[in-house]
Amino acid sequence: MQFRKPIHIALTVSFCVGWMTSPATAAEDTGVAAEVLARSKPGTIFRVWPMEGGVKPGIKGYRILYRSTNYDGRPVAVTGALIFPAQAAAGPRAVVAWAHPTTGVVSKCAPTLLPNFSQVIMGLDEITDRGWVIAATDYIGLGTNNPHPYLIGIAEANAVIDIVRAARQLTDVAASDRFAVWGHSQGGHAALYTGLHAKTYAPELTLVGVAAAAPATKLAELFKADENSSSGRSLSAMTVLAWSRLFGWPLGELVEPAAMRPFERLASDCIEDLPQFLREDDDENDLPQVFLKIDPLTDPKFTPIIAANTPGPMPAGTPVFIAQGTADTTVRPEITKQYINELCRGGAKVHVKWMPGVSHVTVALDSAYDAVEWMAQRFASAPAPNQC
Repeated sequence: MQFRKPIHIALTVSFCVGWMTSPATAAEDTGVAAEVLARSKPGTIFRVWPMEGGVKPGIKGYRILYRSTNYDGRPVAVTGALIFPAQAAAGPRAVVAWAHPTTGVVSKCAPTLLPNFSQVIMGLDEITDRGWVIAATDYIGLGTNNPHPYLIGIAEANAVIDIVRAARQLTDVAASDRFAVWGHSQGGHAALYTGLHAKTYAPELTLVGVAAAAPATKLAELFKADENSSSGRSLSAMTVLAWSRLFGWPLGELVEPAAMRPFERLASDCIEDLPQFLREDDDENDLPQVFLKIDPLTDPKFTPIIAANTPGPMPAGTPVFIAQGTADTTVRPEITKQYINELCRGGAKVHVKWMPGVSHVTVALDSAYDAVEWMAQRFASAPAPNQC
């Protein structure tokens, strides 16, 4: 959930397994045969493209196509990026898995398809200056032809974890088995589910900490709080489109006939750069005030999915960093506070950075330095601070 259109500019990456090189484009081949997927382990790399720009000198990057697992257990191919110091590693490098905020729910909205992807990774310079690896998934269905499981926690977590596994396959990346996850908004939701799922899904990896800026937590409360706002209407449209495709629900049963065309335009928008940001505003203005036949907060198709994808508390002892702006009108501070209380009751070790006057758009950027400092202490095995 990005819940209010940060202006993102991003990088494009390329390199091909088989290890032939060719430039990456939005129309590149990301298909993998079903039998190949079936016999591949999670984290298997199918294709790699060398990064063509977007990082400073001394930093290297690849865009990759790798194997993950969808929400229903099916193997699936996913795109993402690996960014790391170009200099040969003296030993295994710590990994930060970046989980991005909402960029859209259709394939063309994959962040790694943008010309300067590195700018959407909050704290990139601080992370690479420490000699760490960044493993940044696009999530399932962004950059490929699969439906995007938007805000489906298990699918997000699998994509995050499996790109860490993928990083460990490339010798020049030199990724260790220790990683932290760092995400914003929808990416914060992904980070929390990574904390819930990593130990059972990838026992060979060690998750040292979970860092999230304005994470999507209590989904029903967030949808309710935002339902009459511009960002809430955009979020609702994207969620309805994504879930209709994911679960095979006919759109005609969900969307008013007169609203269908503006609904599909808005729900299919990407929100990654300034022109897209402006187009989404125009498309939201064209959408009728009443555009849904159903209320997702009471409809029996939606309510169990919303409940099932509302994260619970972390396992006791899990180090968690939460950054939250007090001026956030999208992920409301009081809702994040409720989740923090749940984390504390569950025994997590929680460090909270409350940011007076900070909005949803800038909270990850403004907290990135502190998040990276916190992650450095976790990689150093220092005792985790606890404000509970």
